[in-house]
Amino acid sequence: MLYRYYDSPLGPLLLAGDDVGLRLLHMDAAQPWQLDAGWHAGTNEFDEVCRQLDHYFSGRLRRFDLRLAPRGTSFQQRVWQALQSIPYGTTTSYGELAQRIGNPKSVRAVGTANGANPIAIIIPCHRVIGRDGSLTGYAGGLARKALLLKLEGVNLLPEQDQLMLV
Repeated sequence: MLYRYYDSPLGPLLLAGDDVGLRLLHMDAAQPWQLDAGWHAGTNEFDEVCRQLDHYFSGRLRRFDLRLAPRGTSFQQRVWQALQSIPYGTTTSYGELAQRIGNPKSVRAVGTANGANPIAIIIPCHRVIGRDGSLTGYAGGLARKALLLKLEGVNLLPEQDQLMLV
């Protein structure tokens, strides 16, 4: 497994992957990250990922085109695939996402799979909000979720705009 750090407007991100594709985008990379034995610093293997992240954060990229290889159960894979179909600048609810994967009673399981997404931002789990418009949880923190949605032009509720100031 190869890894590289990427400086983003959200703080440092840890990218990791192998020959199959990108497997991890971890936020809070400023915190000590326990790298597994056998992980090695990559050189130019993540250049395309970084280029696309640069374009995304500058508002010039709306859809990533990368080889992704997240590890998870078949249910998680279905949820993560559905997340990638949520258009830039829009949001959906957990219930709508459960409908989209053909399992309308699995709202909680969809939420759990959403929270286990190992490639946040690129697999846009930040675009999933509560049915009432609340931001709900986000592994990277609600302030980062608000910032990503605002970057994409999503109108936030006034109290949600305040999250970005934290």
